[in-house]
This record gives sequence, structure tokens and C-alpha cells, in this order.
Amino acid sequence: MPNFSDKTLHIVAFDVPWPANYGGVIDVFHKIRHLKNSGVKVILHCFIYGERGIATALNDFCEEVHYYPRNTSILKQFSLIPFIINSRVSDKLLDRLSQDNHPILFEGLHSCFLLDHPQLKERFKIYRESNIEHRYYFHLAKATRHPGQKIFFIIESLRLKLFQRILKNASLMLVVSEADTQYLRTNFPKNDVHYLPSFHANDEISSKPGKGVYFLYHGKLSVAENAVAAEYLIHKIFAGLHQKLIIAGMNPSEKLQKSCAMFENIELIANPSEPEMDRLQRDAQAHVLLTFQATGLKLKLLNSLYKGRFCITNKAMLHGTGLNELCIITDGDTELKSIIQKTADLTFDELQIKNRTLKLSGLYNNQHNTDSMLELIFQDV
Repeated sequence: MPNFSDKTLHIVAFDVPWPANYGGVIDVFHKIRHLKNSGVKVILHCFIYGERGIATALNDFCEEVHYYPRNTSILKQFSLIPFIINSRVSDKLLDRLSQDNHPILFEGLHSCFLLDHPQLKERFKIYRESNIEHRYYFHLAKATRHPGQKIFFIIESLRLKLFQRILKNASLMLVVSEADTQYLRTNFPKNDVHYLPSFHANDEISSKPGKGVYFLYHGKLSVAENAVAAEYLIHKIFAGLHQKLIIAGMNPSEKLQKSCAMFENIELIANPSEPEMDRLQRDAQAHVLLTFQATGLKLKLLNSLYKGRFCITNKAMLHGTGLNELCIITDGDTELKSIIQKTADLTFDELQIKNRTLKLSGLYNNQHNTDSMLELIFQDV
């Protein structure tokens, strides 16, 4: 195994990646964790806003950690630059990046404002893709009923499609799904584009054999896409079933809370602690994971496969993941209800755990993917 202990890497993150409790920052944090294990010195730059503050835990994994305030002033909306990018601009960040010649990894399109900056022209710059962002925001526009949010998401989608031209300045693209890899290779044929699945918290399978007594849907419930999926499961699927559904996640809306309270077989667990979420995932009979937008890689799918028993998904959730054989796939209300009723009587056994281990230990092995990433970044540096 190559030695990278003399290497240093800048990482520009769109958010503070601790606690690692939602999709995007999970990939960032566990990437940093494995870079530390491989001996790489990480200089982390992250934008700070909202409830996430300075995280001293990151000091254990990084050589340096720098924080920059995100400017969410409404004035940032009046620009052709997408708001999610225009609000993450810092002269101090440019100054720090310009002080050496280490490679720079930009996490998500959100953090790419400096990707074409003249002062960084000769640097090795890596774009870490998490979504085809203009598609993602277009789907968010379709998912929300709030007129103001819908207008914002549509405008942002258009701006993001224009802005993605900046990616031609990336020396290397590392992409989370096979489908997104093909999209970027088609649209940026001169760039070096590689498929590199998301990093995650799981270094081994911890699924429990046996049976559970409830079905689980989990995710960041303040995200419109997840809220729509939860409401669908409540009103279209479990409202007519005897099986119990638990919906667990961060910051559910008042509307979602009221929807859950309408049915005796549906329970909402808001903002569960990490140990509680782990228990919910491991004890469930099945994870019901649906999405109505086939974008990126849904990290909750990986967590469910590493920690849970059966996984019931639709095709959009699996798009570009290569994980179809590990899930029960369904599209359509009637079929989904039938599968839930049948799955309630099944027993998850050691053979299924073995098959899952064989599949996930290859494509989604954190250490293997760390080695692949480092060889791509430092082969010519």
C-alpha cells in the first residue's frame, strides 16, 4: 500500500462536517476520517452557518481547521451566481489556499466559487460531486408547495446549470454514482472523471438476523424531498395497513407531525440521538426508502444496508448505485403495500448478511475507496 504520510490536502467543505448526521456531511467527515488513517494531513476549510458551530472534534482528524461565515444576505440573491455558491465566498479562504501548492478538494458545487480563480490556475483541483445540482433543485421545486420556495428553487436550478461550466477547470472529478459519472463524462469530455462512491460511517456489516415489529423511514425531514416521501408513505401506503411505520429524522415540519398523529400505526421520532437512530435502524423489520428524484447517492440507503434487515426501495432510490440485488424493488402503491405485508412475515438470516457483506465490501469499502482516491490525486503531485 502506498505511503501518503508526506502528503497534504486542502478540503473546502460547504458546511461544518460534524456532527456527521446528514447526507452531504457524512461523506465529507468519513472521507476526512480515512484520510487521517492513511497518514494524509488535511487542512479543512468550512463555511459556518445556522445551528452548526465550531466543532473541536474535527481537530482530532485535521492538521488545521478554518471557519468562514456564510453570507446569507438577501443581496446574494441578486446575481447570476447561484445563491448556494454566492453565499460561500471568502477572501480569507483564497489567501490561505494561495499560501502553498497542495491539491485542493472542493466538496460539492456549493464550494466551487474559486475553482477558476487565476491565483489557483496551476493548482491540482478536485471536484467532489454529490449531486447534479441543477437537477436536484429542479426536483426540489416540484416537491415543495410553498410558492416562494418553488420560485427560489426554479431560479437556483437555472443558475446552477449555467454555473456548472466552471467544472471544466477541475483537474479531477470524483463522482458518487455511476449515472452522474456518465453525465459528467458526456458534458465534460476533456476532464478526468472517476466514479468514487460516498464515504460512510460503516466499516463492517452490523445487521441483525431475525425479525422486527416495525417498518422504518428515516432521513433529514426538513428537506422537501424527504417530507414528500414521508407523507406518501403515511397517506398512500400505511394508512391502509396494520403494520407499524416509524418515521425518524431531523426537524420534521408541523404538517408532518400532524399527519403522523392521525394514525395509530404511525409513530414520529423527531431528532433522535445517534445511538437511538442506530437502534431504530438495526431493530426494524425493513427500511422503506423511497425517493421521487434519481439524483446522487442516497447515503441513508447505504446505512440501511450496513445496519438494517430488509430494504424496500423504488427504482429511483437505486439509480446508478449498483445495489439492486440487495433490495426489494417496487414501484406503485398496490405492489408496495403487498410487499410490506409479505416482508412482515420474513426472517432475515445469516446467508443474506453474507451476500450483503460480499457486495458492499467491494464497491463501498471505505479504505479501498480512500486508496483509489489518493492514487488519483497524488499520482502526478
